[in-house]
Amino acid sequence: MAGITWQLATVAQVREETPRVRTFTLALPDWGGHLPGQHVDIRLTAEDGYQAQRSYSIASEPRSDPARAAQIELGVERVRDGEVSPFLHDVLEAGDRIEVRGPIGGYFVWDGTALEPVLLVAGGSGIVPLMAMIRHRSAIGARVPVTLVYSSRTRDDVIYYDELERLAGNSDGLRVIHTLTRAQPPGWAGFDRRIDRHMLETALDGDARSTQAFVCGPTPLVESVAEALVGLGFPPSQVRTERFGPSGG
Repeated sequence: MAGITWQLATVAQVREETPRVRTFTLALPDWGGHLPGQHVDIRLTAEDGYQAQRSYSIASEPRSDPARAAQIELGVERVRDGEVSPFLHDVLEAGDRIEVRGPIGGYFVWDGTALEPVLLVAGGSGIVPLMAMIRHRSAIGARVPVTLVYSSRTRDDVIYYDELERLAGNSDGLRVIHTLTRAQPPGWAGFDRRIDRHMLETALDGDARSTQAFVCGPTPLVESVAEALVGLGFPPSQVRTERFGPSGG
């Protein structure tokens, strides 16, 4: 990838988000900043020279504080039989170093300057790049209306639940809608099914023609949501998607 070179990042912190997802804070020696929605490549090299490489979205917002500007957070889900994520979860710890390349991607990004409402739709760990957008919105004090529709299997699988609740409680135009597809705790007030057209219509705040949508998650979810949004009046150019399959990791 022209213009982007590999560098050795140091693991500053490892934090558990859910039983299957961890946040890795990486300190990079040469980091020029990123846009919310971008990702990095991680590369592992075995003693025999075999290499495995995967892409992971950046969960943290761009930072101007010099003490934190060269740090990024990656949200990584442990994928069964994966080549990279099991190593990150089971072996990597603070102080270790790992090869990183990025930031990468210029299409699935939101810098917070647009005034149009934003609809974010996530499935599982697809919340990670969208969380960078939500955190960036809060950091710059933007009040652009943003609605997040987030599908998880169970309450324990909801990544960033407490932070999302806190940010949504600021009454600054952020709305969070959860749906749990497999099991719901007693008294659950959210949805209890896969994301469908009716749910998206309920979440839509304003005219679809003037709303920007970002959709991230497993391929079947992304395709069905994108089709539903176009059916609700979104111009295809205003529905940006990022997808991943079950073989990643």
